[in-house]
Amino acid sequence: MLLRFQVTNHASIRDEQELSLIAVDDRPERAQTAVPGADGQVVPVAAVYGANASGKSNMISALTWMRYAVLESFRRWDPAGGVPRRPFRLRQNPGDHPSTYALDFAVDGTRYEYGFTVDDEVVLEEWLYYYPEGNRRKLYVRDGSAPDAVSFGRWLTGRRKTISELLRPNSLYLSVAAAQNHELLRTLHRWFRNGLRTATDTDFPQRLDFTMKLLRRGAEAPDPGNGGPEPLTELLRFADLGVEGLQFREPDPRLIDEHKRIVAALSNVVGDRVRVDGVPGYEVHVEHRTDEGTFSIGLPEESSGTRTWIGLLGPVLTALSDGGVLAVDELDARLHPYLADALVGMFQSPQVNRSGAQLLFTTHEASLLGNHARTELFRDQIWFTEKDRQSLATRVFPVTDFYVRDSPGAKDNLEKRYLSGRYGALPLLDDDSLRRLAERISDGGLSGAGQATEEERRKAAGAA
Repeated sequence: MLLRFQVTNHASIRDEQELSLIAVDDRPERAQTAVPGADGQVVPVAAVYGANASGKSNMISALTWMRYAVLESFRRWDPAGGVPRRPFRLRQNPGDHPSTYALDFAVDGTRYEYGFTVDDEVVLEEWLYYYPEGNRRKLYVRDGSAPDAVSFGRWLTGRRKTISELLRPNSLYLSVAAAQNHELLRTLHRWFRNGLRTATDTDFPQRLDFTMKLLRRGAEAPDPGNGGPEPLTELLRFADLGVEGLQFREPDPRLIDEHKRIVAALSNVVGDRVRVDGVPGYEVHVEHRTDEGTFSIGLPEESSGTRTWIGLLGPVLTALSDGGVLAVDELDARLHPYLADALVGMFQSPQVNRSGAQLLFTTHEASLLGNHARTELFRDQIWFTEKDRQSLATRVFPVTDFYVRDSPGAKDNLEKRYLSGRYGALPLLDDDSLRRLAERISDGGLSGAGQATEEERRKAAGAA
């Protein structure tokens, strides 16, 4: 369960920004989940709207980077390589400003507050609290990069000092503790790995491989006896893509070995910081059934919409089954609005979402806000990003900052109000630039197309 996410100094985000999934209103018609040890509830879906380059994708990017730091800082980061962060660079001396990431989340019925602050070289701060019976208690706090900079609450037991001795200046204590099999901290680390997943343009190969592993596991599992197709196949057919099923072939072990040799050779030359993408994955074919039979087509030959949906199958099904959090960047990209709406509806519906799963997504699709959408989003589920005109930094704010009528008898059309500029977060188009562009085009354009050359003018003058 994700309650709140805060980030400072990441990509286009300069000042502290917060995105909360804590419900403002009680809506039993959506799949709300109670916050452990408190009276509040969390929403199952949160949508982030904004103009291009306003920074909405960087909210997902920041959450993705925090997850990456927790999972990889001890195992993969070069001990002498600093911290591979992405600070806000549109100011003087960007490296002088630290970056902070913080999450308020719940695992196994207990609420936790975890975060850290880093600069280009080291971890400056790290903290972990928990809320048994609603009371905030310290598990550990790190103030500095040295091993002795970690202080512990009496509620954290286990090999605390041993873990501290293994701590590097640029690794997180939570990452080290998980590697050392600390019982509680390993559980929280596992939540970052399995309970929090992302879907962006850059992780499609990993999501596809994950989906194929689930499909293989389902094919190998005993028949549950319900006579229906495997859940992944059911979700695939739901989208009405004309797809009957998926076939896959395991990665060629020879290609994997060759990839490992290339990585090792590059590491010997340029050091441990090398990273080579493109690990050989499953070879996937898509089955289509027609009146002439069943035919198989390679995934690269399918439409971008079909590939997008297939890449989401594993993360979506796992989140709905296990009650995880799925953060999707540009949900509407390459998906029909009706299909994107239906996907949101899976998480919003109490009948489908029975495990407390949550969907956080960015989008341009304003129809999801309309009164005629298949899935109704309420005012405490809608957020906006806007770029400051002076600093070009991102600002994040909820629609609840505005007066919004959201009762059955008097409900505002949020789509119409958003597109009319009532909430901001729209592109500010420069009509003067468009007018100047039109004048240049009418004069022959930047390339001079349509204009007579000097030689042509001389010839024309001689002929006259």
